[in-house]
Amino acid sequence: MRSILVQAGRDKGMTARLDTAMFLARAVEGHVTLAIDTPIDRYVTVDPYGGTYVAREALDAALADDDALAEAFAGRLAADDVPFDVVQFETQPLEAMIAGARLADIAIVSRDCGYAGDLAVEAGCPVLVLSQQQVLRFPLAKACVAWDGSDEAAAALRGAAPLLRDCGDVHVLTVLTEKAEGFPPTDALRYLARHDVKAELHELDKQGSVEETLAVAAARLGADLLVMGAFGHSRVREFLFGGVSRYFLEDQAAPPLLMAH
Repeated sequence: MRSILVQAGRDKGMTARLDTAMFLARAVEGHVTLAIDTPIDRYVTVDPYGGTYVAREALDAALADDDALAEAFAGRLAADDVPFDVVQFETQPLEAMIAGARLADIAIVSRDCGYAGDLAVEAGCPVLVLSQQQVLRFPLAKACVAWDGSDEAAAALRGAAPLLRDCGDVHVLTVLTEKAEGFPPTDALRYLARHDVKAELHELDKQGSVEETLAVAAARLGADLLVMGAFGHSRVREFLFGGVSRYFLEDQAAPPLLMAH
């Protein structure tokens, strides 16, 4: 996990994202890429007759501001011990991060960015989702894996394996339901064992909803990270995520998430 992509901006969560990326890069001898987006289409309007107008002064000011931000990040990181680069895109934030993730091993975003779940579904790498003040340090002390036997859960587990290898305490959580589907949790344990990760299985009686059951267990175990699949329903885009994914993406008090689809 050497190539680390970070959502870059001026928001309150930037410090947590950057600090987390630096901790991870030092742990794996990785490289940090900061992605800055300047969506040009925000400054373009089309009139009812098909004419196109560009708010040139506003666009030039936005580009200049983001150039200055890129220089500021470069100055901040130049004195550090982690290799880095800063890339700039002229597309919407989600499109920029998807493009940057093509050759990334992990992408780091904030819960309140507005597209964390979409990125987890569309990116070709696992996505680490943090709340504003959450800084994740590596190696991890405790991690939980939410396992329901789905392909999405398997993808998340594969993506998390490099982070779990040096974790001191790993727990696989599966909520007992009336109809078990997919791969059994013992498959997850075997996979982790092949990566030299010893994990403990917890079969949880459902208390309320599945997401509430998982949240209570993760809190009780003191998880630094919760690994889970990102689920989607392509039929209706605005309701892309099922209850479990949506619950943990919206809960700012939940542990950091590692999601994959």
